[in-house]
Amino acid sequence: MARHSRLETLCYMKSAGLVPVFYHADSETAKAVANACCDGGAAILEFTNRGDRAIDVFNALVVYRDTQRPDLILGAGSIVDAPTAAMYIAAGADFIVGPILDEEVARLCNARKVPYCPGCGSATEVHRAHILGAEICKVFPGGCVGGPSFVKSIKGPMPWTEIMPTGGVEPTEESLTAWFNAGVACVGIGGNLLTKELISKGDWAGIRDKVRQTLELIRIIRSRLK
Repeated sequence: MARHSRLETLCYMKSAGLVPVFYHADSETAKAVANACCDGGAAILEFTNRGDRAIDVFNALVVYRDTQRPDLILGAGSIVDAPTAAMYIAAGADFIVGPILDEEVARLCNARKVPYCPGCGSATEVHRAHILGAEICKVFPGGCVGGPSFVKSIKGPMPWTEIMPTGGVEPTEESLTAWFNAGVACVGIGGNLLTKELISKGDWAGIRDKVRQTLELIRIIRSRLK
């Protein structure tokens, strides 16, 4: 089962402002990346269900979390159906993320008090996600559905909406400023943050430092909005 409560997970997403997104077929590499993210200040990771037997790597991450990094909030991403969501929840996922809004997944997560961040690309989908119990809606692909202007457009008539864009977010001052100025609750960043180059070299210190720098950028940008 999940190690972290629904409220704890959602509050951490909002307070940190950053959810690193990652997939790798090797469990030792995945654990090293998770550890680097935690050491960099982001004790949260969305591991995507994007490869054969991805659940095996996720299981290894859960054991690592429970035995060595109890601070790690571990989620499963790219979830598009309830059976897959149930498998990851049974394995110990703290949250579930999907590229689409699936009502069966939403009901399952709501019943188990596991946060569900569905992919939404319209005001209607965001509204439907709210009805189904989603607290933070993922905008995906963020750069293709309108970028920061989409967030502003949604939050105009629906200011209570909490949005996490993924896809089209870069760990730069320009990109992060645009998204947070638009009103996002947090951002999900994958390959632009946890780059193939750093991972292939096993540069865990480089990943740690990049995560730390990104969190500091977010902190500075948010301070300007107060």
